[in-house]
Amino acid sequence: MDFYISSDKGKLNKQKIHEEVSSTYWGKGRTWEETQMTIEKSICFGMFDKNDEQIAYARMMTDGLVFAYIMDVIVFDPYKGKGLGKKLVQHILDRPDVKKVNTVALKTMDAHSFYEALGFKNVGDSKMWMSIERVKYD
Repeated sequence: MDFYISSDKGKLNKQKIHEEVSSTYWGKGRTWEETQMTIEKSICFGMFDKNDEQIAYARMMTDGLVFAYIMDVIVFDPYKGKGLGKKLVQHILDRPDVKKVNTVALKTMDAHSFYEALGFKNVGDSKMWMSIERVKYD
């Protein structure tokens, strides 16, 4: 499938993002204004098909050195199950400002094996927190 990933917030289908995210367990009850705020305050990634239709979305916050937090990873129907989510998260992990971050983290209740395949490990005994740790502390 032909697709591309863009960080241009002007290309994002904000209404579709709001509909999709607010229907998830983690975004349930998120208002339109809150969705707008999350987009405004984050680095956002839209995945688009060759016709410029948005087919997936994710966002991230980072200081570029110590910590990056990946959120709202979602592939829209009917594109789920085609490996696009993995490509989107890998795109984020491959960014220079993320590659040098000590810790990349996220939370999930139901996608542990998906993220483990990308190098994430469970954090302690948390049922939700996962991370990639690049620095060992004594």
